[in-house]
Amino acid sequence: MFGEHHYAVEVEWQGDRGEGTSSYRAYGRQHVVRAEGKLHDLAGSSDRVFHGDRERWNPEELLIAALSQCHMLSYLHVATRHGVVVRGYTDAATGTMLEDGRGGGAFSEVVLRPRVVVADESMVATAQRIHGEASEKCFIAASVAFPVRHEPTVVVAS
Repeated sequence: MFGEHHYAVEVEWQGDRGEGTSSYRAYGRQHVVRAEGKLHDLAGSSDRVFHGDRERWNPEELLIAALSQCHMLSYLHVATRHGVVVRGYTDAATGTMLEDGRGGGAFSEVVLRPRVVVADESMVATAQRIHGEASEKCFIAASVAFPVRHEPTVVVAS
């Protein structure tokens, strides 16, 4: 049976410096993202190049993080189904966004670089191969209009 799932977040802008949006430089990009039942709010801003606060998460970083998290969670599920015992998983994901010259732009790609640690040498080939299956199961990757590439490394636990 297939399900429909709904998600809700609240975003509150905190950047009014007393002049509102009277000019491009008059306002801050600080905001808070929250959701019911979450322990912590998420402090957000725009990227520093767009007059944001570098100490806060920007939407571009959050998109890359969502893709990385989704792939990891899908991968762990697929690994279990294929008998691959994962002992560690890290990712050094990157993304490229291109401005279009009209004030907008889009991501051209995201590259996930998962480093997977497996329990036994006999699992390495399968662990490498199942990244494709995990990608097909990732809801976030299936929802974006740009390629999400994978450059995985698989090593055996010492």
